[in-house]
Amino acid sequence: MVRTGMILLGVGLSLMAGCSDSWNNPYPGSGARASVLYSAFSERPKHLDPARSYSSNEVEFTGQIYEPPLQYHFLKRPYTLIPLTAETVPKPRYVDAAGNALPDDAPSPLIAESVYEIRIRSGVRYQPHPAFARDGAGRYRYHAPSATGSAAKRRISDFEHTGTRELVAEDYVYQIKRLASPRLSSPIFGLMSEHIVGLKALGDTLEKAAAANPGAALNLNDFALEGAEVVDRYTYRIRIKGKYPQFVYWLAMPFFAPVPWEAEVFYAQPGMADNNLTLDWQPVGTGPYYLVENNPNRRMVLKRNPHFHGENYPGDGNDDDRKAGLLADAGKTLPLVDEAVFSLEKETIPYWSKFLQGYYDSSGISSDSFDQAVRFSASGEPQLTDEMADKGIGLVTAAQASLWYVGFNMLDPLVGGLGEDRQKLRQALSIAFDYDEFISIFLNGRGIPAQGPIPPGLFGHVDGVAGLNPYVYEARDGRIQRRSIETAKRLLAEAGYPNGRKAKTGEPLVLYFDTMASGPDAKSRLDWMKKQLDKLNVQLVVRGTDYNRFQDKIRKGNAQLFEWGWNADYPDPENFLFLLYGPHKKVASGGENAANYDNPEFNRLFERMKDMDNGPERQQVIDTMLEIVRRDAPWIFAYYPKSFGLRHGWVHNVKPNLMANNTLKYRRIDPALREARRKEWNKPVLWPIALLAGGLIAVIAPAVIAWRRHERKTA
Repeated sequence: MVRTGMILLGVGLSLMAGCSDSWNNPYPGSGARASVLYSAFSERPKHLDPARSYSSNEVEFTGQIYEPPLQYHFLKRPYTLIPLTAETVPKPRYVDAAGNALPDDAPSPLIAESVYEIRIRSGVRYQPHPAFARDGAGRYRYHAPSATGSAAKRRISDFEHTGTRELVAEDYVYQIKRLASPRLSSPIFGLMSEHIVGLKALGDTLEKAAAANPGAALNLNDFALEGAEVVDRYTYRIRIKGKYPQFVYWLAMPFFAPVPWEAEVFYAQPGMADNNLTLDWQPVGTGPYYLVENNPNRRMVLKRNPHFHGENYPGDGNDDDRKAGLLADAGKTLPLVDEAVFSLEKETIPYWSKFLQGYYDSSGISSDSFDQAVRFSASGEPQLTDEMADKGIGLVTAAQASLWYVGFNMLDPLVGGLGEDRQKLRQALSIAFDYDEFISIFLNGRGIPAQGPIPPGLFGHVDGVAGLNPYVYEARDGRIQRRSIETAKRLLAEAGYPNGRKAKTGEPLVLYFDTMASGPDAKSRLDWMKKQLDKLNVQLVVRGTDYNRFQDKIRKGNAQLFEWGWNADYPDPENFLFLLYGPHKKVASGGENAANYDNPEFNRLFERMKDMDNGPERQQVIDTMLEIVRRDAPWIFAYYPKSFGLRHGWVHNVKPNLMANNTLKYRRIDPALREARRKEWNKPVLWPIALLAGGLIAVIAPAVIAWRRHERKTA
């Protein structure tokens, strides 16, 4: 007993002596002054191959590793494309069916092809990687597994040698060919095959070649693509069918980033895929960072690319950017952070706790922690709570480039049609659905009532009173206010339903709402929707169903009312207005126009607008389209989601950019301040150990005394 007690006492005293201010640091051994950003991920990225990746949790990594020719300006709004590896943002030149050049303002029907010629910068180099390693004779070291045993390697770091090489135009053409590979099943192949000349034909050719040689690697250098060709070492050309001005936005996505053929040869060797050595797991790019660790059960680590070509922090922001300190690093060489560590966090509570301890640099705000982080002022503006403000935490908000709406099936005999009575019915219902209240109750204020189909930040959206929907809102004292329920009742009566009943028969007006939502949260939202129509004495019947059945109803036009949303693929109004274009009706054509709205005047203006360059003339056309669709009301414009995020005071250069996915390079960390705050917020609690030690002493001391007496007596 004496010996055991002494051991326990020694352990307790050792704990007391060994405790430091960072006793709970989840990053043991990390340098206190290291320029490292700490974040988390909740689900392992499935695809890191740029031909396959299309999820937000994947682009958080691929956006830092791969470099398409273009990128979005970090600070400018509306979102503006600028060169990344390209020397300039390419402008298309137009040709007719005979190959003759056409002027820039040529009518769209005359344009057979749009030709984009892209010249990239020289001197851009790939990250260090064994795929580029060569021996003294200039041969690739790891392209022959029988000679090198490379197939037995488990990690990229197991390869002794690495190399690099210069980025060339051929790498971009090679990646475009990869979009057509049947073994990759790129999610954008179907769309791009409609636009890039010859891409569909290449897909058919590659499919036949793969079937003829099952299991054999396809050497894409052996296959030509009519619509993508190398002009010279630093120049390549893409040919697009007809006029498709939105194509330039795709040139800022990882789908069009370069992939070197050496990487595919390297990863195609036997045994590589069995060891997770693939482009889906270990990407190869020219960006500011490369992936040095991919452990999906623990963490993923990005490290500064030693071969990065360099880039400068932008200096052309506005006054708000200057006031927010976003121009303090203007002109500095990027990236500003050396490393980024992403730890696995499946639950929000541990993530939130570690953020408050200073072990994560930024955090979203879950519904569980919202009240702890944010409160609203008397005017409805979100503000940090005193607890967050005292920690020096900053609140970052942004309207997302997305939209939620309630759609009317315009083919339905009750709510559909373009007659004035049907317009007034839908306008009345639009007023009754108080989405200002919905945002407050269900979204913790994280939304903006929508005035039309174009979200903030995109060309065509007009802020403030000038951009309100006059059929649902009005200006009162310079503020946007929803029209009164009395106005909605009057419109409903004019539509033939006084007090919510059919004027001719007295029958109640009953509407059907199809949804795939389920669970307690969904029930409260659906109850809210019913209460909105109770104000008009209109009955709403909810028809719940699973996702497949819901999709089938929408596809066949069997729904009456439904809820839907859309996220921008690129920052152009066409990406939202096409959802209301008649020829894209879900019924018959299978397009994305789920409401089956078909107004000939709107369609005509859309066909004109989609090919126009941004400017006053295009804005005028968009304004006319918005007036038409607001009057016809095929949708109840619900809300634009708003993102709320938190950042610690040591994190700088944070401005939400909902189009750019390569913003890590702009972040700056003050590691000294972070270390000081961590020590302040994580002081070890020693009294339990002291109490334990005291208790042990009280227990052991009598035994020690008795033992010593016994020893003396024996002596």
